[in-house]
Amino acid sequence: MKVAKFGGSSLASSRQVKKVVNIIKADSERRFIVVSAPGKRSSDDIKVTDLLVELYHTRLENRDVSALIETIFERYQEIGAPFHVDEAILNQIRQDLQSLADIPYENNPHFYDTVLASGEDNNAKLIAGILQAEGENARYVNPQELGMLVTDEPQNARILSKSYTSIYQWRESEETLVIPGFFGYTEAGEVCTFSRGGSDISGAIVAAGLKVDLYENFTDVDGIFVAHPGYIHHPESMAEVTYREMRELAYAGFTVFHEEALMPSYRAKIPVVIKNTNNPSHPGTIIKNERSNHDNPVVGIASDEGFSMIYISKYLMNREVGFTLRVLKILRDFNLNYEHMPSGIDDISIILRANQLNPELEEELLRKIAYEIDPDELRITHDLTMVVVVGEGMKHRVGTTAESTAALARKSINIEMINQGSSEVSIMFGIHKEREQDAIRTLYYTFFE
Repeated sequence: MKVAKFGGSSLASSRQVKKVVNIIKADSERRFIVVSAPGKRSSDDIKVTDLLVELYHTRLENRDVSALIETIFERYQEIGAPFHVDEAILNQIRQDLQSLADIPYENNPHFYDTVLASGEDNNAKLIAGILQAEGENARYVNPQELGMLVTDEPQNARILSKSYTSIYQWRESEETLVIPGFFGYTEAGEVCTFSRGGSDISGAIVAAGLKVDLYENFTDVDGIFVAHPGYIHHPESMAEVTYREMRELAYAGFTVFHEEALMPSYRAKIPVVIKNTNNPSHPGTIIKNERSNHDNPVVGIASDEGFSMIYISKYLMNREVGFTLRVLKILRDFNLNYEHMPSGIDDISIILRANQLNPELEEELLRKIAYEIDPDELRITHDLTMVVVVGEGMKHRVGTTAESTAALARKSINIEMINQGSSEVSIMFGIHKEREQDAIRTLYYTFFE
């Protein structure tokens, strides 16, 4: 039994949807389908979600949205036309979109979520109608009917644990169920969306609730590459990767799969496979609890930009009881989150997202650290990129860190910071942004060529 989730690029046009229909028909075990809103048909196209964001802002400006509604409806109409979808389904989609013009937006914290969720919701209605027109015993199921209850946190909803029991009741359905991704309902009946990558989260929740054997996530690539193809020409793709490794890679910049979307499947011990709608015979990349092959200690190399580093040095720092606590309290006072905090005997580096800072706050922060900590040296470095080498196999092989640093040194790439956790799943290097591409290429050819 499988849950198959299809992303926006897989559902952007009638031609793409025909591929999706064939994939569903090809395997009778694909009984539960989770869909995103239609994506871009070409690089200069506009996603349905972006049109809905425009509709939202237009409503807030108290301007007419009828033309936008018609543009959005025409996208669904165009996708459904070659399949001769029942006219009643298209009328239902039109009515749902038109209702967005009448929903009160003042003092309505769920208005934005309701507008955006209609992209996925109406696409699920359409895909169910297309499957019916193609002779499949398919049915649209709204998340509320499915039992997907979430916390009342607009744009950042979390699933309530009791939802899984409700979802499991659908396990023996004889119909192919088509479920919209990206959102659920609060116990009060309000629409709440998940965070970015929300349809992936929905797919994982449905898979965990139904206790299926496999969660298939269909995108527009043949699985997950070991490094960003923008930096490496034709990089290798991973055959398999563990949940732990994938979480590290997702955190460090891999955008194929949102890190939060892994948790429901991970907890339920359900394997996830990333597959290509345009090349469904390719095995893709499977994400599971344990990797069978540890021949290569490294599975991937990722990077993320936009970091700053505060460096604090003080002789005999290690003898000052509560030194780190005092530093953390200062960060808390300024409402700052830190990402990493590697330390030595006499120094400590605090890595944080640069978008939390501005010149005034930065000056005040450094002044307070200087006054309360009285360091021997205090400086802040901007425009850092975190380059991360990931692989659970590193714990079984000595010298991965040495190979990495030696390779970077040969290319004269200065390391501002290095951090490796005791779990040995990842090694993180802080380097200047302008050397990011050189670093990724160097590390890629060190471990994959």
